[in-house]
Amino acid sequence: MTRSERRAARIAVDLLGGDDAPAVVVDGALLALDADASLRLVPVGPPSVVDGLLARIPAALRSRVDPVPVDEGERTPVRTAVGLVAADRADAVISAGSTAATVTAAVAYCGRYPGLSRPALAVTVPARRGRLILLDVGASPSPDAADLVRHAVLGAAYAQATLDVPEPRVGLLSIGSEPGSGDTLRRTADGLLTAADLPAGRYVGLVEGHDVPLGGVEVVVTDGFTGNVLLKGVEGTLRLAGGRHAEGVPRAAALLGVGGPVVVCHGAAGGPDLASGIAFAARLVTDGVTDRVARIDHAFLRQDRAPGVPDREWTTGTGGRR
Repeated sequence: MTRSERRAARIAVDLLGGDDAPAVVVDGALLALDADASLRLVPVGPPSVVDGLLARIPAALRSRVDPVPVDEGERTPVRTAVGLVAADRADAVISAGSTAATVTAAVAYCGRYPGLSRPALAVTVPARRGRLILLDVGASPSPDAADLVRHAVLGAAYAQATLDVPEPRVGLLSIGSEPGSGDTLRRTADGLLTAADLPAGRYVGLVEGHDVPLGGVEVVVTDGFTGNVLLKGVEGTLRLAGGRHAEGVPRAAALLGVGGPVVVCHGAAGGPDLASGIAFAARLVTDGVTDRVARIDHAFLRQDRAPGVPDREWTTGTGGRR
């Protein structure tokens, strides 16, 4: 039975992840349990924090909570939580802690897709013409051109699965939309993407920063450094606009390219943000999103003309599988 075939999603929660952890994480966990009667949580953290969470959970909900205490000096909660996914004791993991620590743990325990050097964080942002996927927003600050090609494949597959768009348009972020614009990385990646046959999307060329709010494409690909800066700008603009616009601020990102559903929340996330992130992680499981992305990426690798992709085997973590 695959993760997506189960009725209830089991979400491992890093209780120490976040600027205001564990208080806001506990609040988020309680809100998530109350909102989804089928949800099961696997909270991971120090025994004192776990006990505090259990004390606040109504008796009627405790059967849906399976805590994993982690003593000080053992593995960090985020590594333990990711390890539970790799060991099939949880279906997905969420953390609002260090992005680098979460990504490192995911690669170590769940493994990377074949030939993929670096995974990517994908976030859904509102645009004038609907929603779009922006990646990478922080997992890989210094990718090479081949990484950007694979991230385009992953982003298109993710957009197809989550935005319900049959053939998402994919753009590569640069300083101009004309061919040849940008630095060496962008120019090289543009050439590779132009030659590529994306299984789930269509590459339309270079796009600029204003294309993100305007929504001229469904997927915008960039390096993790630039993507993170752009995302923070989008967040600030939406909050400044207020009202319904502020409700569109991204609350969580999916880590694409590893062998299990991993969700990263903003370090400053509050209880409602964490609850939203937990619900998002559950949807990744119940909708089979991670499995769909993996299948499409594998189809890309089977092509005779997948440009710029190193010929490497599936990089397996301690529990990684595909």
